[in-house]
Amino acid sequence: MKVVSYSTKSFLLAALAVVIFIFSLPVYGQSIRPAADGQFNLLVLGDSISWGQGLKDEHKAWYQVKTWLETSGRKVSERIEAHSGAVIGSVGDSGADPIPALDGEVSRGVPSVNGQIDNALRSYADPAKVDLVLVDGCINDLDARRLLNAANAPAAIVELAQQKCGPPVEALLGRIAGSFPNAHVIVTGYYPIFSEETSSDFFMRALSKRLYTGSKPMNDKQLRARLIEISRGWYQVSSKMLAAATLKVDAQLAAKSSHQRAVYAESVFLPEHSFAAPQSRLWGFDASAIRKLLVILTLGRVTLNTNDERRSQRSGSCNEIFKRPAGETVEQKKTRQNRIALCRLAAIGHPNRKGAQMYADAINQQLKLLISGPGWLRSAGAVAAPR
Repeated sequence: MKVVSYSTKSFLLAALAVVIFIFSLPVYGQSIRPAADGQFNLLVLGDSISWGQGLKDEHKAWYQVKTWLETSGRKVSERIEAHSGAVIGSVGDSGADPIPALDGEVSRGVPSVNGQIDNALRSYADPAKVDLVLVDGCINDLDARRLLNAANAPAAIVELAQQKCGPPVEALLGRIAGSFPNAHVIVTGYYPIFSEETSSDFFMRALSKRLYTGSKPMNDKQLRARLIEISRGWYQVSSKMLAAATLKVDAQLAAKSSHQRAVYAESVFLPEHSFAAPQSRLWGFDASAIRKLLVILTLGRVTLNTNDERRSQRSGSCNEIFKRPAGETVEQKKTRQNRIALCRLAAIGHPNRKGAQMYADAINQQLKLLISGPGWLRSAGAVAAPR
């Protein structure tokens, strides 16, 4: 029988202890270390893209991201401050008190994205326990209607994109990172509305003319070419500016030795994904060719419906918000009815289920890179309890 000396036994026990310790360490790239109770806190800020205009909750990009995170066993608690129509705004522009909650489908400028941060800060007992922030913003600061009007010069749209999607976004991201010091921040962008693949049927030509406000006459071919150029310029420059702003904030975080990351998740929209294109990733109209023709011939007295999933709910919200006031004049009634009509059509041109999937895929791809990095910041056991 082989005899092992006491010193050899001690060495083997020590070596075994080291091996057990090494294999008990978390392996980054396989999982995010959750809190002791599995809680993971997600905050969604921004406009209609972050909100998921026209989509049922389970089909929205943020919900798909939540589902993906939950596949590894963590419980995700989400807070959605995003809503349709939100502008970036400035610090403190939400007022002293929170703005009453409304249906996120109804477009409105306030609370701004900065105001949404204020609301979130009031809602969390400890903002440091937020793990991930998804955010977008800048199209409403430019005014999205400019992208639909061929009277606007493409160069002017590019200049506006540089102004609205650059420094203001950089300042916004800096504030988000500072307000939620243990959260990674993922920024999403936009897409071209029109392209050479967009349908050029009678309805689309008539719609382009209806949206045109220029004094110089333009034929159908000129209108189409101008709208395509505007969309291309907007998509390319807004993406460039958003990516640059995110990269700059990320570099600032790294310079401070912060483990926080700010990353840009770009969804690559191809020409065939644009509005009214063969493989469109955007909501459109739910109407036959005959009904579309009647809309044009009756100057809008025959209405159109959208093909999104929240059409009925949004219609009810629009009617509720734009109720007929006492003593309404004829002119006021006309204005109110126009607002209701626009409100009901608010999902047009927003990502449909396939478009939302593209956004979710882009975000999850960035999350995979973050997971393979240094992991999340907050310590085990931290939970973001609401006040």
